[in-house]
Amino acid sequence: MDRLESMALFVAVVDEGGFAAAGRKMKISPPAVTRAISELEASMGVRLLTRTTRVVRVTDVGARYAADCRRVLADIAEIEDQASGAHGAVRGRLVITAPALFGQMYLTPIVLKYLRAYPEAEVECRFNDRVVNMLDEGVDVAVRIGQLQDSSYQAIRVGHVRRVVCAAPAYLKEHGTPAVPDDLQHHIIISANGVTPSPNWRFANGDALTVVRAAPKLTMLSNGAAIIAAVDGFGITCLLSYMVAPHLSDGRLVEVLDTHQTDVVPVHVMHHEGRHDARKVRAFLDLAVEQLRGGDAVTQ
Repeated sequence: MDRLESMALFVAVVDEGGFAAAGRKMKISPPAVTRAISELEASMGVRLLTRTTRVVRVTDVGARYAADCRRVLADIAEIEDQASGAHGAVRGRLVITAPALFGQMYLTPIVLKYLRAYPEAEVECRFNDRVVNMLDEGVDVAVRIGQLQDSSYQAIRVGHVRRVVCAAPAYLKEHGTPAVPDDLQHHIIISANGVTPSPNWRFANGDALTVVRAAPKLTMLSNGAAIIAAVDGFGITCLLSYMVAPHLSDGRLVEVLDTHQTDVVPVHVMHHEGRHDARKVRAFLDLAVEQLRGGDAVTQ
């Protein structure tokens, strides 16, 4: 097995989490996978994977090597496409990531439109509420909501969302509607950890800043679960505008304290900075940026 084949196989083991799964993906036997990785480690003189009877874990050296392998393999695929005259075709596998609810609600329709427009392409969606390391995990495009911490990627700002304090009409009828932020201290609070990890909620009214300690009665790790509890009439919650837009529009939730401005949160579409701008990535970026800027998910 040549070095490029070994690199592709090693990336498959890392991505699939084991030798058997990598073998199925690459259509070779698990013993052949094990042998190839052992030969690769021996030739380099380093340990790339840590093996136990149950799991295979990538070492720190292995994680860096996997990221380098992905870049090399992507560059070779790009070169071959150019040589074959297929550079203009949108095809191949695209990996995208986004926060869970944003991905489900707003990115999935864009992905479907992309796949219908480019039938030779395929997409893997990784929608979850953690910050994914794009390079280490082989992600091509990411939607990030919040202030950016890493400047090593190209970031296209598509707009912003804001924090919305809301509750069900039934809850407000029973407990009353808060008129000022300090009133929240007398209400049942549902905290969504992904949006309000701190109990200190910030509000602005003109130049005046008010910080309220909103002690939660119920804390949810899932934003979707916090929405369910709020719609059920249990209490007041604070979520991002895109998360509750359908519930506000149909009356299941009502915004409160809307005259007191909450934080505005930027939304970016990110991709790798490099010499090659793969056609599949560029086509998705163009579509995603256009759709997000023209849709209801974000505000310009």
